[in-house]
Amino acid sequence: MISGNIPAHVGVIMDGNGRWAQLRGLPRIEGHRVGAERAKEIIEAAAGIGIKSLTLYTFSAENWQRPQTEVSMLMKLLELYLRKELDDLVKKGIVFRAIGEIWRLPENIQALIRTNEEKTASNKGMTLVIALSYGGRNEIIRAIQKVMKSGKEPGDLTEDIFSDYLDTAGLPAPDLIIRTSGERRLSNFLLWQSAYAELYFTDTLWPDFDREEFLQAIRDYQGRERRFGAIPVRTNAS
Repeated sequence: MISGNIPAHVGVIMDGNGRWAQLRGLPRIEGHRVGAERAKEIIEAAAGIGIKSLTLYTFSAENWQRPQTEVSMLMKLLELYLRKELDDLVKKGIVFRAIGEIWRLPENIQALIRTNEEKTASNKGMTLVIALSYGGRNEIIRAIQKVMKSGKEPGDLTEDIFSDYLDTAGLPAPDLIIRTSGERRLSNFLLWQSAYAELYFTDTLWPDFDREEFLQAIRDYQGRERRFGAIPVRTNAS
C-alpha cells in the first residue's frame, strides 16, 4: 500500500490498445476491449489509495477520424461499459462525470451518460471523469464562448474565473498525467489544467498497464519536487 502524499487528481492517456492487438494478430477492437477491462482495475486502484479525481482520456475529438467500423465498435463498447458498470460505481461510492463534446455522441450513449451522472451525483467517493469526444483546444474555445455569452468584461477575467467555464469546473488541476505506450506528448489532453502537472511516461501499452505499474507511477510522483515556478515543494511527506 502506498503512503505519504497522494496526488489529488490524476489524468491518464490510455494509449496503445490498437498496437497491443496488432502485436498479437488480433483485431484492434480486441485491444480496446482488454483496455476497458484494464481501466476498471486502475479505477479501483486509484480509489483504493485515496485519489480524489481520476480523468481517463477515453475518446478524443480526433478519434472521430478513425475508420467508421472502428468508431462504431468503440461506441458499442462504450455503451456496454456504461450499462454494465453503473451498479458497481454506485456501490463503491464513485461519482461519474463525462467531459467533452458529449452532444456528438450517439443519443443512446448521451442518455446513459446522463443516467450515470444522475445516479452517482450524491456519492462521496472518488470522481471518475471520462473524457469523450474531447480535445483540450476545443474545450478552451468553448470556455471562451461561454465567457463571452456571460457578459463578463475582459478586465474581470482571472485564471480562477476562467477555470469555472472549463469542462472540469469544480475539479482540482491534475497533479500527475500518465501516458502509456511510449509516446511522450499530451495529445490535446487537459491543456489548460496541466500547466503544472507532473508527467509520467511509460513504454507499456495500455492493456498491459496493471495496478502495480500504476502504483509505481504514483511512487515516482512522490519522489519529485514541485516548484510551481517558485521554491521547491517536495511531493513526498516529510
